[in-house]
Amino acid sequence: MKKLTVALPGREYDILIQKGLLDSAGEHCRAVLPRARRIAVVTDSNVAPLYLDRVINSLEAAGFAVKGIAVPAGESSKSMEMLGYLYQEMLGFGLARTDAVAALGGGVVGDLAGFAAATVLRGVDYVQIPTTVLSQVDSSVGGKVAIDLPAGKNLAGAFWQPKLVLMDPECLNTLSDKIFSDGMAEVIKYGCIRDGEFFRFLDQCGGRSGVMEYIEQVLYTCCDIKRQVVLADERDTGLRMILNFGHTVGHAFELAGHYEDWTHGQAVAAGMVWAARLGEKLGITSAGSQQAICAVLEKYSLPTHIPCEWDTMVQAVGLDKKRADGGISFVLLTGLGWAEPKKMETKQLLGELQQLYEG
Repeated sequence: MKKLTVALPGREYDILIQKGLLDSAGEHCRAVLPRARRIAVVTDSNVAPLYLDRVINSLEAAGFAVKGIAVPAGESSKSMEMLGYLYQEMLGFGLARTDAVAALGGGVVGDLAGFAAATVLRGVDYVQIPTTVLSQVDSSVGGKVAIDLPAGKNLAGAFWQPKLVLMDPECLNTLSDKIFSDGMAEVIKYGCIRDGEFFRFLDQCGGRSGVMEYIEQVLYTCCDIKRQVVLADERDTGLRMILNFGHTVGHAFELAGHYEDWTHGQAVAAGMVWAARLGEKLGITSAGSQQAICAVLEKYSLPTHIPCEWDTMVQAVGLDKKRADGGISFVLLTGLGWAEPKKMETKQLLGELQQLYEG
């Protein structure tokens, strides 16, 4: 078993990585939830037939009363309506403040269940059991939970750290190639922002089969980078912004596709290319970075360009959560393996992006 500890004072938790870990979820949850009698396991319609019974059986063997709650798969479940449904189901189950929630699924389930846990009964403990590449390397770690609003993605949320993160790499075997590639965008991002050697390793792996040979080490490397960043900046006011490399423009691509045509990872992939282009244009990013990123993205079947109307780009940048005092902290690379947030006036940023757009 590989283990990392996110040592936030008073809110410490472990990340455990091991094949077959789903079957011992109960004993690990019992160790960090000694007072809990009930656990509401939130999952989705894709994951439930695959893994819900295994997790419920393990939790029941550890002495928990368990209720499984499945929501429809997809981004549309990160809504006020579905949040209300979870509240109703959890309270109907008799969930008390000493009880807990478990999120079994990908990023949507983790965000939705985590936000429900953060707010029901003024907050209950929760455990992340991520089942996709994206959720294992990124969204399950760090305590960001949220739902979408009509105005945009993740605009209602909280910081609510889990009590435990359980990662079973065997869950990744049941992912479609599209969903696996979706998560690899975030894996590649980690190489771009903090580990050039890891970036080159991903290039050498050449695709899904190559990465899966080393998957536990890949998960460990990504989670370790995120752990270090979160410890330095839990509330996303400084260093943690580097985790948003590719996301500012990526959100425009998601919006352009109505959060349906393009996955989050596909949008971030194309967004990283734009960020590298902008960095090279400004003389901040080392020459050739964009080309290198494109080459790796293509090996993992990720897009390097997504069509988007300029008005949609302007709208998405205006909604960017990294806005402050009329400006945006846009994440740029100095080179492959190091990123820094650069504060730019919104008007200046849009002007630079428009030049790239028209070019």
